[in-house]
Amino acid sequence: MNKKVLVEQQDRVTIITINRPEKHNCIDGETAQLLYEAWGQFRDDDQAKVAILTGSGPSFSSGADLKAIDSLGPQNQYDASFAYDGKGYLGFTRMTDILKPTIAAVNGFCFAGGLEMAAWCDIRIAATNAEFGCLERRWNVPLVDGGTQRIPRIVGWGRGMDLILTGRKIDANTALDWGLVTELADPSNLLNRALELAHQMASYPQGSLRSDKQAAVRGWGLPLEEALRIECQLGMPHTKSEETRQGLNNFINRKG
Repeated sequence: MNKKVLVEQQDRVTIITINRPEKHNCIDGETAQLLYEAWGQFRDDDQAKVAILTGSGPSFSSGADLKAIDSLGPQNQYDASFAYDGKGYLGFTRMTDILKPTIAAVNGFCFAGGLEMAAWCDIRIAATNAEFGCLERRWNVPLVDGGTQRIPRIVGWGRGMDLILTGRKIDANTALDWGLVTELADPSNLLNRALELAHQMASYPQGSLRSDKQAAVRGWGLPLEEALRIECQLGMPHTKSEETRQGLNNFINRKG
């Protein structure tokens, strides 16, 4: 039996691949657990600097496996405590302690929970054949993997509500226009482009990169004065760090 989640290490970049192509990479309970474990391992691996999430075959993910819905979440439908213990239905979507950069390389279908997983990542790159949408709308399935919070933050309130409430599909060009993705790539070059960006970020000094990500995430939605205080608390220690001193020396002594 094929493993439902594949994890590959390329130098300092981790590639996490949902591997159920025959089912458009939809997520059942086993897949969710494997994703949770993979992201936890990436978080805890000091050698891993950046991670890419993608899907095998023609799709990124069509979301939760509705034919195996009982394998997701708590066995007791009235026990909602699982939603706050760092997992969520799709395994990792409530993890907020990964300060390293993450990229979603989106090919083909990116629907329902698949869109929520892509929205969890910091950066989204799409193949030109990618499609996006909250298709669970038609089945009375709620967005419980962060979509109601992350999608409007990415594309703005109006477009976020459009996606969440209408359940319509948008193509890759519309997703680029809306800011849901930051660039498009030919399907054959999608992973290579994601790897190119990942290796670029992995080559940087990591201290201030991670504190800047943390400041951006923690400061979102706060009054500006409070958000600036968070930025200062997280960023200022790096101004006197050995890593920054070395970076400044590299700048001063650079060639050309």
